[in-house]
Amino acid sequence: MNAQFLIQLLVNGLVVGTLYGVVAMSFVLIYKATQVVNFAQGELLLVGAWVCWALLVKFQLPFWIGMPLTLVFMFVFGIAIQVVILRPMIGEPIISVIMVTIGLSTVFQAALKWIFGVNPQPFPDVFTSKSIDIFGLQIQTVYIMSLVVSLAMMVGMAWFFRASKYGLAMRATAFNQQVAQSLGISVKTVFAISWAISATVSAVAGVVVAVVNGVSSGLSAYGIKVFPAAILGGLDSIGGAVLGGVIIGLLENIAQYVDSQFLHWGNLYEIAPFYVLIIILMIKPYGLFGTRDIERI
Repeated sequence: MNAQFLIQLLVNGLVVGTLYGVVAMSFVLIYKATQVVNFAQGELLLVGAWVCWALLVKFQLPFWIGMPLTLVFMFVFGIAIQVVILRPMIGEPIISVIMVTIGLSTVFQAALKWIFGVNPQPFPDVFTSKSIDIFGLQIQTVYIMSLVVSLAMMVGMAWFFRASKYGLAMRATAFNQQVAQSLGISVKTVFAISWAISATVSAVAGVVVAVVNGVSSGLSAYGIKVFPAAILGGLDSIGGAVLGGVIIGLLENIAQYVDSQFLHWGNLYEIAPFYVLIIILMIKPYGLFGTRDIERI
């Protein structure tokens, strides 16, 4: 048994899991406000990564300027998606809106390939040192940045929902849209803000992944990869999304260790989290922290 290898994988799983939790929060944000699952979430990661790459490579901006500009762009982009494409769908069946997000996924993929090409592009070096030695473990610098940013975003999100005006409005809208409207809350504004924040959060995750793996259309697969984390924690629970992301990240790396040391199946890393997801949902269909719907007749 290689204990150091196992510890390295667990640390990697914890760091990557927090990143999964951030992306899962993006799913939850939109679902809490609109009751819609956004199947174009992965493409929002890809858009953010390509925009940041273009600012750094094409316009030669430093990262500390390019990254904030990327977040501003994604905030406006999220509002534009909701206002132009999804706002006319208000009042339509939920399945129709979900199909629109699936269509958006395809459109974004095609548009990005047309604009940036189909070849993967390496991300410019952001840090002078690519890895840091912590107690004998080599951890990539971008993962340390990811962990710090993810924790800060989680704390910020908790404050947003508990103390800010729009956070409270979003919680009220998620509880009951008609009641929220009767209290003077603009449901349309809440929907737009939820998409804006979701797009911004996704961009952060997209840039972090792009720094490690480069920018390519495959980055959008993170949307589907992280979806089990959101389901596992509960689609209407921010804290559950974070915990679900950490669980999925740790499970992936534990599965990789078991497979490499004992089983040698070759694909346990990818499928193990889904097996655990199925088992947990058989026991708790609404996820670990999801709200159980009770209907009285």
